[in-house]
Amino acid sequence: MADPVSISAAVGWGVTAVGWLASPIIPRLLNKAFTVLDFNATEKLKIIDMQVLQLQRVMEVVDESTYRARLEPLLDKLRSALYEAEDILDDVEYQRLKKQTRDAKSSGSKIDSLKKTLWSAMPRSLLKDKESGMSKVELKKSLEKIESAINDACEVLKQLNLPGGRDDDGRRAVATNSRRAVTTAAPPIGVIGRDKDRDKIIAMLHEKEDLCQANTASDTCYSVIGIHGMAGAGKSTLAQCVYDHEKKCKQEKLEGHFDIVMWIHVSQQFGLDSIFREMFEGATGKACDNFNSRNVLKEKLEDELRGKQILLVLDDVWYNSRNSGDREELQMLISPLNVGKAGSRILVTSRTEAGLVALGAVKERCIPISDLDDKVFLEMFMRYALRDARVSDHDRLILEMIGADIARKLKRSPLAARTVGSRLREIQTVQFWRSQKDRDLMNDTMGALWWSYQYLDEQVRRCFAYCSIFPRGYRLNRDELVKLWVAEGFIKTSKAEEEMEDVAQYYFDVLLSSSFLQLECLTRQY
Repeated sequence: MADPVSISAAVGWGVTAVGWLASPIIPRLLNKAFTVLDFNATEKLKIIDMQVLQLQRVMEVVDESTYRARLEPLLDKLRSALYEAEDILDDVEYQRLKKQTRDAKSSGSKIDSLKKTLWSAMPRSLLKDKESGMSKVELKKSLEKIESAINDACEVLKQLNLPGGRDDDGRRAVATNSRRAVTTAAPPIGVIGRDKDRDKIIAMLHEKEDLCQANTASDTCYSVIGIHGMAGAGKSTLAQCVYDHEKKCKQEKLEGHFDIVMWIHVSQQFGLDSIFREMFEGATGKACDNFNSRNVLKEKLEDELRGKQILLVLDDVWYNSRNSGDREELQMLISPLNVGKAGSRILVTSRTEAGLVALGAVKERCIPISDLDDKVFLEMFMRYALRDARVSDHDRLILEMIGADIARKLKRSPLAARTVGSRLREIQTVQFWRSQKDRDLMNDTMGALWWSYQYLDEQVRRCFAYCSIFPRGYRLNRDELVKLWVAEGFIKTSKAEEEMEDVAQYYFDVLLSSSFLQLECLTRQY
């Protein structure tokens, strides 16, 4: 079974909008609606398809900007009109099936024949459609709203004079259909500059019980250690280093090892049932049965944890201090550990210290992710950008100087280093690197991610945009995602010897190496 991946919230509102625009829902829904209305929509659908394609391309270059305030209400209007039409069509189908069943039962009835005769004599425009329960007038109005929303959005785009999918400065340096070998995916380079932080946390995990209890917010069998910092700072990477170390100690049965080591990605919207299932599978290495209730599931989980020393890593915990329910949910999430053995630990990553405190960590055990020193950060960036470089010594020297200028703009963000470095690695020419050095998008992590996104092949961008229909942190199996892309018609190939799924696998690898998808190794569950 392939490793699952989670969706990175890398590029924001513009790509989220592209996600549902890229979905075939619009042409499919309109085609079905026009069929219900007995309307030949071939030409109209062609026009709408062209308009939607224009919207897709423009949304790819619009994100957190002055344009958003004007475009977002129009896209919300379009989305609302589509949902309204979909509801009407759902009712059409329901009433059709209902009528079909009723007709089958009353077939041959004289009363039924009389009803049909009377119905056929009445003006259809004045009545509800018998098969749908909704008037065709209402459906027509809904379709008019959709057309109006699309036309309004396209008109605003003309007024704003926004660019299309390609930039005038030629930043789409790689042609849409030119595909390099999968080896362009950035290989793992190991973890740089986190040795001290890793060793500090490992030492805290194995502190003597009396010292640990003095730094615990409540009288429990476990204590909480937290890592907090801004997005892309390397919290999850640091936690993974610690996790991998402890997992290895467990496998080798070294002295002081934990009996159970689990990794759970929490995300902003989580369900206790799904988290408990992941804990059960992490503790046992077996698939979790479908239990009738959460209480039964929790009892089964506690049976597996009882009396054992546990290390639970909770990655990406979100906490809103203004929502009183968040603290209660987080406390419920870790409640199964109450049956564990003294000395159990919970390691948490969160963007805020408040999220760690809500889980029971005291401030002394809340560790801010430290900034990488400039020299270490430059080394990391260059490993991604120039690894396996096949350039002359002269060009390499120039690339290193340009790369140092680019690295300074990335504000020591590990995520930006990997994303930008991996993209530059694909085009190792002095001309290209110079042309990108002074781009304003490089000035922060989100901008760097957006810059990298714009260099993706158009079909790869469509595949990623489609992923935005899933919530942040949603876990997807690679093979399932690849099949979805193929089924939705996002994969094109002109080479007879190429299988569509092979092409989709390549697109997956590109997104993974660019940090738009994040791998969650199955081995983390053991």
